Order: sequence, then C-alpha cells, then structure tokens
Amino acid sequence: MKKSGKLWFVMPFLLLFLNSCIGLSMDIQMRRDGSGRLILEYRVSRMAESIGRLDGNENWPIIPAGRADFERTIARIPGMRIVSFSSSEGAQDVVTNVTLEYDNTDALLKFLDPSGSRASLSMENQSGRLDIILNEPLSSNYDEDLLKLVRQVSAGYDFSISFSAERNCVLSFTDGEGTAAQAPIAAQTVTSGRKASMSIGITDLMEIKEGLGVSFSW
Repeated sequence: MKKSGKLWFVMPFLLLFLNSCIGLSMDIQMRRDGSGRLILEYRVSRMAESIGRLDGNENWPIIPAGRADFERTIARIPGMRIVSFSSSEGAQDVVTNVTLEYDNTDALLKFLDPSGSRASLSMENQSGRLDIILNEPLSSNYDEDLLKLVRQVSAGYDFSISFSAERNCVLSFTDGEGTAAQAPIAAQTVTSGRKASMSIGITDLMEIKEGLGVSFSW
C-alpha cells in the first residue's frame, strides 16, 4: 500500500482537508501594535457530507463547522475572541463566515499554526514579516489515485489569502520548505499595496508538488 502524500493546510480545523471539498478565504488585518482582525469564509460541499455518511461517519463532522467548535478552539488561545459567526446552507455548499479579533501576534500564530513550525512572524518598529507554509512538498511515494480523487471532488473550490497592515505590504512566495520561489502560474495575485493577496484553485494548489508558502512583509 502506498503512503499518501502529505498535504498540510493552515488552521487546525482544516487538518481533515483530504476528506472534504472545501474552499477557504482568509483575510488577515494587522495594526501597528500587533493586534488585528481575521476574517474567514469557507465552503464545504454537501456532497462531501453525504460521502461521510455513506462511510458510516454520521456522528463525526468532516470539519468542525459550528460556532461551538470555534468557541472550543478559541478558548485555548489567550488573546483571541469571536466577533461574529454565521452559517448558511445552500443546494451545494454549507457556507460559514467567522470574524475573529486577536490582541497580539502570538494569538494569531497559535491559531494559524498550533505546532509552531509552519508559521512565523517578526516585527521591528513599524516593519514586519509573516511567513506561512500553506502545504508541504508531496513525498516521492504519494498515492496518485488518492490525489486524483481529491482533485476531482475539489474542482471549483479556491483557496484565498490576503494581508493588510497600516502601511504598504509586499507578497512573495516560497516552496513548502521555505525556500524562495516564483508565484504559482495558476494563482491570481496582488503582490504589493495596502492589501496583498493570492487566490488559487484547490486543485491547482495540489499540483504544486514542491509545496507552497507565502510571505507578507510591510
């Protein structure tokens, strides 16, 4: 049996990404003192929920999607709180919108990366840099059949991330090991300005076998 390739995404409730169809939009806003706001919107396919039920997993949600799930996560992070939460169901997706406030950069990093190994932030005076590894390189013996299935069910879903501070910021890219790299061809980017951003299809993101990281500097 082949070992599946490792595809890791930020935020604890996305660790089960390979079991679902999900689209995520993340907007990180930061003030001069290191506090700020995090605005999230994600879509989970109702088809994925149905697949989970067929597997006999009715009592185990694909990802923590309710307000109570967020409250349990946020309760473990000093200096972070929920400002607003809403969820709606359509014919194809469950759409969740969450706004969080964080008091300091430690709270932001703990939410983005509880392991402390894939996100880092440094600030000096009014300048700073935020580095996030979005997904790690695929191992050489990844399961191509599994990856093909995930590509199929993830079609039409996007991953978007944006960052803004109280001065202009610049977006650059790395591979999954933190080495400088070119912007993905399939990505839509705004690499400088008051808000820098990237948006890429989930399937396109999975095609980057070297992995991908983003760096925001200001």
